[in-house]
Amino acid sequence: MSLGIYLHTPFCVSKCPYCDFYSTTTFSEDDLDRYTQALICEIRRWGNTLQQSADTLYFGGGTPSLLGGNRLALLIETVRQSFSLSSSAEITLEANPADKLADVFSAFAAAGGNRLSLGMQTADDTLLKLLGRRHTVAQTERTVAAAHKAGIHNLSLDLMLGIAGQTPTHVKHAVERCANLDATHVSAYLLKLEDGTPYALSPPTDLPNEDETVFLYHSAAQSLESYGFFQYEISNFAKIGFESRHNLKYWNSEPYVGIGPAAHSFLDGKRFYYPRSLSAFFRGESPIEENPTDTAIPENSPEEFAMLRLRLTNGLTEQDFRVRFGSVIPTVWRERAAALPSSLIIADSTGIRLTRDGFLVSDAILSRLL
Repeated sequence: MSLGIYLHTPFCVSKCPYCDFYSTTTFSEDDLDRYTQALICEIRRWGNTLQQSADTLYFGGGTPSLLGGNRLALLIETVRQSFSLSSSAEITLEANPADKLADVFSAFAAAGGNRLSLGMQTADDTLLKLLGRRHTVAQTERTVAAAHKAGIHNLSLDLMLGIAGQTPTHVKHAVERCANLDATHVSAYLLKLEDGTPYALSPPTDLPNEDETVFLYHSAAQSLESYGFFQYEISNFAKIGFESRHNLKYWNSEPYVGIGPAAHSFLDGKRFYYPRSLSAFFRGESPIEENPTDTAIPENSPEEFAMLRLRLTNGLTEQDFRVRFGSVIPTVWRERAAALPSSLIIADSTGIRLTRDGFLVSDAILSRLL
């Protein structure tokens, strides 16, 4: 089975108040060069060790577009050589609309990059300011135009739901803007107050309550479907054939290698991660294997497989469970599912899956089910 490769870029021009991803706003061009070389060394090391091919490559962050076109091209070529990256590989770059990216997109596309994930978040400038974002709606449009000009037409846009002051009208307008920008994929995330972030320490006023957030989620999903985006995961919608191949590896329990500080991997049934420290990465500190006792669900277990699969609209199917574990879905899981409201979870001959309302309380359902 081909690998997915994730490269983390821990640099941002500014830190969003709700963001819990590992990044720093203090860096220089020399730091970017040094980091690129450190990534190259690790890519080659993993390639020599694993001797496996890859069919997806994802540049996440942070803001990986800050590496610039030349460094990105060098990294793509290194992955291509080290992992026999397939000619049809999905190669994704995350970027923020605030940056001038025409040259970056051109170099990325010339090197084989073919998918872009943009942090649009909303189509309202007032809401963008409340989120601490640097870009405007107009900058999003210019960035998308630059991507199209560079030949990148597989475009994913992020939308944030549950923003202070956000209404269903805001959401519907944002979805309409995504459609007008010819997006092929939309990730619609609920705002979460992550521990230690400025938003968690001092939450914004006028956040939607639980019922209002549910309504915003349904408004987004219904609007997206009306424009031809079908829901395939809790927070992800795509035109037919444009699901994120890389992210599906996570939810399908397929192998992937994450390189960079705080990047996670899943190989041979084991999960491990690099320390959440740029200096540790520069020192060459090895990844740390996750301690199975640190999680409620054992890694690579039927329970973990079910937990990840139930994030997908297709859910946990009998066929996939039998292929993976050589047995049927445990009867006790079906019994527990049957005891829950059918408005939240469905168990039938094909398997078990959550409804859209079930997605909103998935943590509670999974706790009961597994």
